[in-house]
Amino acid sequence: RIHLMAGRVPLGTDRAATAGEMETTFTENLRYAADLLAQEDMIGLVEPINNRITDPRYYLNTPHQAAAILEKVGRPNLKLQLDLFHCQIMDGNLSRNLETYFPLIGHIQIAQVPGRHEPDSPGELNFPYIFKLLESLGYTGYVGCEYAPKGDTLEGLGWLHSYWESQGLQHG
Repeated sequence: RIHLMAGRVPLGTDRAATAGEMETTFTENLRYAADLLAQEDMIGLVEPINNRITDPRYYLNTPHQAAAILEKVGRPNLKLQLDLFHCQIMDGNLSRNLETYFPLIGHIQIAQVPGRHEPDSPGELNFPYIFKLLESLGYTGYVGCEYAPKGDTLEGLGWLHSYWESQGLQHG
């Protein structure tokens, strides 16, 4: 799996004025990349990144936009990389978005909102609920942890041990 980035709206350019051209270019590039990736039995991932906090110029911002582009591209080896941090900032309604876009999802990433820290840090998201929802939907892929740990790596993964214990699981 490889993340295929959408690019950024050029500096000094109005987003709405270039949206059509950017979508056309992105769609063509995705078709080209998907065909190359198919030769290697690989999956390409497109990730909506919020333009409210993280990158105001990033072109692909919502799962709705990504789904529409994936439909236009029409390649089975292109999937949605759904980062719940970005999704929450742009749209909220994570349960419905996960259910709606589940057939398109090729990878999930997590971070707490708003601080982009560990899942057990104070914030808007209820990760035990989200993990149960992912299980009930049949998600079997990896969950990427794309957050800024408050301490070192081991401290930053402490939430996972606590979560496993709360689920009656052992960790090694």
